[in-house]
Amino acid sequence: MQTPTNGPTYLAAGLRLPTNWLDYTILAIYFVVVLGIGFAARRSVKTSLDFFLSGRSLPAWITGLAFISANLAATEILGMAANSAQYGAYTVHWYWIGAIPAMVFLGLVMMPFYYGSKVRSVPEFLLLRFDRSAHLLSSILFAFAAILIAGVNLYALAIVVEALLGWPQWVAIVVAGAFVLAYITLGGLSSAIYNEVLQFFVILAALIPITILGLKKVGGWGGLTHKLTETHGANFTTAWGGTGIGSANPLGANWLTIVLGLGFVLSFGYWTTNFAEVQRALSAKNLSAGQRTPLIAAYPKIFIVFLVMIPGLVAAAVVPHFGSAGSGYQYNDAIPYLMQELLPNGVLGIAVTGLLAAFMAGMAANVSSFNTVFTNDIWAKYVMPGREDAYYVRFGRLITAIGVAASVGTAFLASSFSNIMSYLQTLFSFFNVPMFVVFIVGMFWRRASAKSGFWGLLAGTVTAMVNYFVLYKKGIISIPSDQGANFVSAIAGFVAGAVVMVAVSLFTKPKPATELQGLVYGTRSPGMAEAPAPGDEAWYRKPALLGWGAVVLAAACYIPFSF
Repeated sequence: MQTPTNGPTYLAAGLRLPTNWLDYTILAIYFVVVLGIGFAARRSVKTSLDFFLSGRSLPAWITGLAFISANLAATEILGMAANSAQYGAYTVHWYWIGAIPAMVFLGLVMMPFYYGSKVRSVPEFLLLRFDRSAHLLSSILFAFAAILIAGVNLYALAIVVEALLGWPQWVAIVVAGAFVLAYITLGGLSSAIYNEVLQFFVILAALIPITILGLKKVGGWGGLTHKLTETHGANFTTAWGGTGIGSANPLGANWLTIVLGLGFVLSFGYWTTNFAEVQRALSAKNLSAGQRTPLIAAYPKIFIVFLVMIPGLVAAAVVPHFGSAGSGYQYNDAIPYLMQELLPNGVLGIAVTGLLAAFMAGMAANVSSFNTVFTNDIWAKYVMPGREDAYYVRFGRLITAIGVAASVGTAFLASSFSNIMSYLQTLFSFFNVPMFVVFIVGMFWRRASAKSGFWGLLAGTVTAMVNYFVLYKKGIISIPSDQGANFVSAIAGFVAGAVVMVAVSLFTKPKPATELQGLVYGTRSPGMAEAPAPGDEAWYRKPALLGWGAVVLAAACYIPFSF
C-alpha cells in the first residue's frame, strides 16, 4: 500500500542536472515570451467579461489546446509518470477510461447547458438550477479546491527546480508565482489561454525526447516489456491483467472500481464540473466552438499517455525497486531521473522549460478559475453586489494576487504524498465528484428540487471525506492502496449525494417549469438554439463526429494493452 511519508517529499539529492548557459538562455527566452503575451493581451481587457472569459471571443482550436494544456500540469508530468513507475501500464485507464468519455460527454451534452445559459462559471449554473445555498456552498468548495490544486503545481515545481537546478525552494516558488501572477493580472484569462497554447507545444518538446531516448535505452517497447515482466510480473505491462474481483494487482483496484470509481465518478466529476477546464470552453466565440473545445482536446489526450507513461516504465525497468527506500528515488523522480541520464545540453534546457511550463499552466488554470469564481460568485453576489463593472475587474486582479499567495501557503500540503497523483485524486473525490452528482441529477431529473442541490452537495462531500479519513485511514475497511481508496471514496460520495438529493426532492417542492428552460435535459433556451454559421458544415466541425471519433480511436489504442 502506498503510504504517506512523515516529512516533506523531495526529489533525490543526486538528481542535479548539468545545465549550462545554453539551457538557461532557452529558459530566459521562454519567460520573456510569457510576459510579452501578458502585455499583449492587456490591450483587449476592457470589461469584466474580457478579464474573466476573454469576452467569449476565442476560436475553438485555441480553446481546445488551452483546455488540454491546463490539464498538462503536475498531474500529467510528475504524477502520471510516478503512477506508471508504481502501477505500470494501468496508467492508461486515467486517459482512455478516465478522460476521453467524459470529455466527449462534456462537449456533446453539458456544454449546451453551460454556454446556452450564458453563465460565467460552473457554480453559477447551480444558482440557476437550484438556489443560493447550493451556489454559495459550491463556490466556496471550488475556490478552496482550486487553491489546493494550484499549490500542488507550485510545490512540485519548487522541488523539481531545487533538485535539478540547485535553486532554493523559496526562489523557485517566488519566481514561478510572480510570473503567473504577472501575466494573469495583466491580461486576464486571454493571457492565461494564449500562454497555455504556447506551453502545450513546449511541454511536448520536452516529453518527446525523454520518451524516445528512454525507449532506446531499454531496447524499444519489446525490451521494456520483457524486462518489466521479469521484474514486476506480467500484469505490470497490461491494462486489465489481474483486475478480476478478488485478484491482486499493483494498482490495488478491480475492474469494477476502475470502471465506476475512475471511469465514471472521478472522471466525469473532474472533466464536466472542474471550472479550470470548463472556463476555457466558456471563453469560445459561440456554442459550436464551445462544444468543439473538449472534443478537439480529446485527440491529443489519447496519445499524451504514452509520453508520460513510458518514462515511468523505463525508470522502473532501469533502476531496481524504483520508488522504494532502498533505490534512493521517489516515484516522482521518474521524469527528472531520465532527464539527468539521457538529455544533452540544449535539449535539457527545453525539457526544464517544459516542466516549468507544465507547472505554470496548471497553476495558472486554477488561479484564473479561482479569481473568476471568487469575484463573480462570492464577492459580487454576496459581499459587494451592484458595483460598476470596472470595480470587479480591479477586484479580480487583487484576488488573483491573494490566490497566488494562498497557493504558496497550500503548496506544502502536497508533501505528505510520495505520489502527488494520489493527493490530486483525493482532492477530486472530495470536491469534484459531489458537484458532479448534483449537476447530473439536476440536468436529467426535472423533479429535483431547489433544496436538494445544497444537501446533495454537502452529503457527497462529507461522505467522501469520512470514507477516506475515517474508514480507510483508520483501517476500519481494508483497501490495498491510496488510489483504490480514492476510487471507493468517489463512489461513496456519488451514491450518498444522489440518495440525499432524491430523498430531499420527494419532500420539497420542485422549481416551476418556467424556471428550468435550458437548464434541464429536454428543454431549450434561446442560447441553446444557436444555428451553425453558413459554411460551417464540414464533417470535421461536427461535434458528434469529433467526439465519437475520439472514443473509437481511444478504443483502438486500448487493444495492445488489453491482453
